[in-house]
Amino acid sequence: MAGFRVCLACQTHAEDSTPQHWSMSSGNALLVQLGKRVRTHRRKKGWTQTDMAVNLDMNRGHISDIELGKREVGIITLQVIARGLNTTMENLLRGL
Repeated sequence: MAGFRVCLACQTHAEDSTPQHWSMSSGNALLVQLGKRVRTHRRKKGWTQTDMAVNLDMNRGHISDIELGKREVGIITLQVIARGLNTTMENLLRGL
């Protein structure tokens, strides 16, 4: 499997995925760390992903992808998540 990268933008495992998409791969440490923080806050609140999706008017699959570091999070979405989890964007992003 050497040389193969998962390209989330293209949704492929192609060896020839484009370099500009590589930074979006599941190996992106920032996204993974942010996702772990979101998951931790969600669990502290006692919510399942479905509970969070319903309360924040989001798609459960989107939340799952964020928590797994598979999806980049826009600033508006991050604000919605932070407010819904009774925290701040600063708290979610600190130290990343």
